[in-house]
Order: sequence, then C-alpha cells, then structure tokens
Amino acid sequence: MTAAPPEIPIAGPADSLEVRWIAPGPLVTAMREWFARFPARMETRADAYLLVPRLPGLSVKLRDGNTLDVKSYLGSPGFIDLPYRCRGRLESWRKWSFRFEQAAWDDVLPAGWSMVRKRRHRIWFPAFSPDGPRAAEAGCAVELTQACVRGEPWWTLGFEATGSGGLLRDALDHTASLLFAQPPPAGIEFGLDSSRSYLDWLAKEAGTDAGRDDGSALGAAG
Repeated sequence: MTAAPPEIPIAGPADSLEVRWIAPGPLVTAMREWFARFPARMETRADAYLLVPRLPGLSVKLRDGNTLDVKSYLGSPGFIDLPYRCRGRLESWRKWSFRFEQAAWDDVLPAGWSMVRKRRHRIWFPAFSPDGPRAAEAGCAVELTQACVRGEPWWTLGFEATGSGGLLRDALDHTASLLFAQPPPAGIEFGLDSSRSYLDWLAKEAGTDAGRDDGSALGAAG
C-alpha cells in the first residue's frame, strides 16, 4: 500500500484588505526618496499572471516560479481617502498558496499568461492600538515596485493589510497615514483612475479586460 501524498498547500486561507495604484513609466528618484523615509527590504522576482481564461472572482499567479497563489475576491468595502487629494479603491481578498514544482518555463510562457518582472521595496508596519502595537494580530505591508511588462516600465504603490479581520482596516489606515504624512512628490497623483489590481491592469493592457473587476463587474483581480 502506498502512502498518501503530502498535502501541498503551504499557506492559507489568509484574508487581506488591499489598495494599489499603478502608473506607466520608470520609478522616479523623487518617489524613491519619498518612500525611503522608512527602512525597506528589497527583492527582485518574476511573477506570472493567468489572464486567459478569465476566471470571475479569482486571481491566479505563479510567484517567482515556485509558488502558486490563488486569490478569491470578497468584494470592495469602499474607498480610502488620504491627504493631498489621494484616493484609492479598497479590495478584500482571501488567498491560498501552493508549492509549484513544475519544470521552469524560462522566458517562454504558455498562452494566456503574462510575466511581470519586479524590483520591490517592502515595509511592514504592525497594527496599532491605544494599548500599543498588535503585530501578533494584524499588520500592513506597503510596497513600492518598479515593474517591467513586455519590455515596458511601470511602477506601483500598494498596501496589503493581513491578520485578524476586525483589525485590517485600522492597520491599513494607520500605515497609509504614516506614508502620506508627507505629500507625494510633485506631479505624482494617486487617484481612482490608477487604483486597480495587477490582474485588472494586465488584462486591460493585453486587451482581455472584460470589465473592471472591483465589484462593478463580477469581481476578480489580483
């Protein structure tokens, strides 16, 4: 009798509250300096996103060639309004992660996938309450990323709060207030037009966008 294969999920389900802005062009020095007020960890990686078939309510990503992330869209609780006329669309997600051991694709992806090469600076802030930090219960990561898709430069600023569901909004609001305590560099805008997920952005750029999946359609982004 053969033993049952080991379970392959390595994480999840985990809930998150997120907001992201994505803009074309290279990441300017002034934006890097604005973000560098806080110590950040830097990493480079390549993530592949499944665009076709479009899966309503789901985002599928192969993270750095070794982890498959599947995210389920739980809806949008509304917007976040920040100083300096900055506004973003909030998205709630539930994520599962799985080991991925298939042979590397090199630079040739199967049809329907899109590769995003990233150079990412990431900061983690614990959730905060009047009693002090609550890092064991929730927190929020903020990342500033230079991305490259089909040889074209883009950049993105994103917030992702994780942990206890009741603390997610507080964690995200606290982290955003720290970043936006100083105005963004001149000419940099964070508005609803650029507030969207990686998957919605990639689908639009690839011409496979069937409607924004932020709750106004069927919901699906990543």
